[in-house]
Amino acid sequence: MKRAIITVVGKDTVGIIAKVCTYLSEANVNVLDISQTIVSGYFNMMMVVDVSGSTRDFGTLADELTAVGEGIGVVIHIQSEDIFDMMHRI
Repeated sequence: MKRAIITVVGKDTVGIIAKVCTYLSEANVNVLDISQTIVSGYFNMMMVVDVSGSTRDFGTLADELTAVGEGIGVVIHIQSEDIFDMMHRI
């Protein structure tokens, strides 16, 4: 299993989770865990996903998720779980 971390941040609007999850489903990316909060009208979501079965390479996923985010007014980042763990190691 090849896992990745996706973060989504921006002004809260209807359909953010639906748009992101629809894209992930179309790319054959499985959502393993998801957490989202809204604070003072700002949306924040973190997802752990399995990209091992994806129909797109990692660079394409990153580019297309950026475009999805731009289309709905949020910022979306994806990074490999290994890199995420190394960056946040104490």
